[in-house]
Amino acid sequence: MAREVRHEAQGPAILDEDDMGDDGKIFVCRCGLTDDPPFCDGSHNGTLDEEEGVVYKYEGDDDENERRIVEGFEFADG
Repeated sequence: MAREVRHEAQGPAILDEDDMGDDGKIFVCRCGLTDDPPFCDGSHNGTLDEEEGVVYKYEGDDDENERRIVEGFEFADG
């Protein structure tokens, strides 16, 4: 279940106590689909039916992401 992730910023996101929820936890997105980077907004739930070994690309506006399967891709470093 690989995904294309487009990086739109350089450098780290700096988090502090103001970013913590009521439970004292900070949830950071790891799937790249969140509409509130770097925080998780639950968008990963839309990936639960992805198959192992398949590359997916999510496109569209924030409210309606369209998922498609990518075939025949090549990594930039060969």
